[in-house]
Amino acid sequence: MNEVKKTAEYRIYQKKSGRYAVQAKGKQWLHGEEKEKVLLDEQLITRLRPKAPPAPEAAEETAAAE
Repeated sequence: MNEVKKTAEYRIYQKKSGRYAVQAKGKQWLHGEEKEKVLLDEQLITRLRPKAPPAPEAAEETAAAE
C-alpha cells in the first residue's frame, strides 16, 4: 500500500487495486461512514447521487397493470 496522505488525525493509503484504506491515529482502521467522510473531506472520492425513487403515480400504475 502506498501512503497518500498523513495528517495528525489519520493516514490514508491507496491499495494496488485503487481502493483506499484509512488508519486513525490509534492504529485503528476506519470503516464505513467514518472512512467515507474522511475520503470525501480530502476529495479523494466523490459521492454518487442515489437514484431518485420512482414517482408514486408510476408505482401505482405498474401495480394496477399487474
